[in-house]
Amino acid sequence: MNSRKLVVLDTNIVLDVFVFNELAALPLRQALEAGELDWLATQPMRDELARVLAYPQIVSRLNFYQLSASDVLAAYDRHVRLTEVAPKARPNCSDPDDQKFIDLAVSSQALLLSKDRHVLSMAKRLLVQGIRVQRVI
Repeated sequence: MNSRKLVVLDTNIVLDVFVFNELAALPLRQALEAGELDWLATQPMRDELARVLAYPQIVSRLNFYQLSASDVLAAYDRHVRLTEVAPKARPNCSDPDDQKFIDLAVSSQALLLSKDRHVLSMAKRLLVQGIRVQRVI
């Protein structure tokens, strides 16, 4: 049996971990590198990250940290376990782009890590289904 904690990370958390080296995200990065977490994602989540990494404001941060989009995607691929797209879950998120993270967290009963206000505003409704939403671990 897998004893690693299941987690779903939204794109902003991924950026904090692999681009911005946010201090608050350091324990998460360490847990990923130590293999303590089973990070689940889908191909559309990876595609969203690839798209965001091309945004001009992100490209400037990548340059500042001497990273490339391919560096970030390689780190993503090293730590994530891609899975099938999850079926539509309830409740509905007011931002359709965030729904895929909620769907996967609900279907896999995973901890959802997010900084997105739309997702965070759903924390109480998701807790009813046993899904915890947190900013970081």
